[in-house]
Amino acid sequence: MRKYELTDETIEFDGYITLYRIRALKDFGDVKAGDLGGFIEHEDNLSHENDCWIYNDAKAYLFANIYDSAKVFDNAQVAYNAEIFGNAKIYNNVKIYGGHIFGSVEIYGNVVIDNDSRIYGDTKIYDNSEACKRTMTAQNGDSSAKDDIPF
Repeated sequence: MRKYELTDETIEFDGYITLYRIRALKDFGDVKAGDLGGFIEHEDNLSHENDCWIYNDAKAYLFANIYDSAKVFDNAQVAYNAEIFGNAKIYNNVKIYGGHIFGSVEIYGNVVIDNDSRIYGDTKIYDNSEACKRTMTAQNGDSSAKDDIPF
């Protein structure tokens, strides 16, 4: 069963992409039937399974994929083949362009993640950080980051 629908409320984004606001069709997680969510380009951007959701004015477009129990809030943007899954939470003005974010990751502030970065584990990234072609992990309070760029 579908858990949301596209509404008639649209925005034009980047001058050529039409995004549609979503509305929940049933209760799941902290979302109630009738709640309005953020904006998606098409239904492939947000799974109808589990508790994943896009809140507020957050946006998913250009082949982004949000699934499992991942949540995207506020004005965050997820695009360019980015995948957000597991229990990941994306807040504020974060931009994820092409990254893979999973596990118990929390990203907030004005962070930019791009170029196929992989961030997973119990990682928190915030403020004005930027990750480009990096892998970041954290388990039990220990974290590591490495460049995925060959020299």
